[in-house]
Amino acid sequence: MDVSKKVKDLPASAFELLQGSTAAKREEIAMPSLTFMQDSWRRLKKNKAAVISMAALGIIILISVVTIFVSPHNPTQQNIDYINLPPRIPGVDIDGLNGKMEVAGQMVDKYQEADVPANVNFYLGTDGLGRDVLSRLFMGTRISLLIAFIAALFDITIGVVYGLISGLIGGRVDNVMQRFLEVLSGIPNLVVMILMLVVFKPGIISIVAAMAITNWIPMARIVRAQTLKLKDQEYVLAGMTLGEPKWRIALKHILPNISSVIIIQMMFSIPSAIFFEAFLSFIGLGLTPPAASLGTLLNDGYKTFLYLPYLLWIPAITISVIMICFNLLADGVRDAFDPKMKE
Repeated sequence: MDVSKKVKDLPASAFELLQGSTAAKREEIAMPSLTFMQDSWRRLKKNKAAVISMAALGIIILISVVTIFVSPHNPTQQNIDYINLPPRIPGVDIDGLNGKMEVAGQMVDKYQEADVPANVNFYLGTDGLGRDVLSRLFMGTRISLLIAFIAALFDITIGVVYGLISGLIGGRVDNVMQRFLEVLSGIPNLVVMILMLVVFKPGIISIVAAMAITNWIPMARIVRAQTLKLKDQEYVLAGMTLGEPKWRIALKHILPNISSVIIIQMMFSIPSAIFFEAFLSFIGLGLTPPAASLGTLLNDGYKTFLYLPYLLWIPAITISVIMICFNLLADGVRDAFDPKMKE
């Protein structure tokens, strides 16, 4: 049977008349309109590793802040009667977590030997001075994160301002500023740290001062490169033609367009600062007792690693988790802010 004949045999009720013009329907935008930050957040949420890392870092930061006011024990209080006690978790009967440790081939209840009350528990044990390891871990994580965020603050304030001025002014000023950066970048961080110890006592101030001298240099170079690329754009040239001051052009036009690059660089600088602080404290150039950081905990733990390995493993795992989370989150932020990133 011919197709045209089949169509003729169809009843009128089988057809539906178009209601009005379909031009508006064809021009309708199917996807919602999103800003750059909303679109970046949408892409970031698709990166499971970055989301998990962000949640883990949020929990770590929250615990670090809360334990300023609520802590299992005083992190600096010494008790020579409770030295080198193994972890004891109530309700857990597993060797190594129930207050028992191997001594001369036999499992010995160290809490019973030290006459520790039944209601006193050290969830991660104690160190060689009888201080609670869990409380010191909270304190050390808090101080390490504080130093890292201060380093990131210096990156934003000094590095961004220096890079904007150098790139926007250009010419001889840019040349002199870049030669100054080359001189600073040629000085090793360890030498700077030793010089800081001549001026300041070992502690947070000396570490922050050492970071303030050199760690902002990569940020300044990146911001300068982005500024040189953007200052020849039409909207910047239009602002200069209309007599806009350069500082207003930098704040209103250039800075918002390079904010994603600044955030990404800042995310990568935080784990670097944590590692730098841990390295300095580990070799004895950082914080001094009774203050604690992840570096000082590692320094205390490696001395007794052969017979009390948990004193080293606990801060080592903590610093590893923090640095991995920051790096995974930074990778996710970099991909989310990349407009060329494919879905």
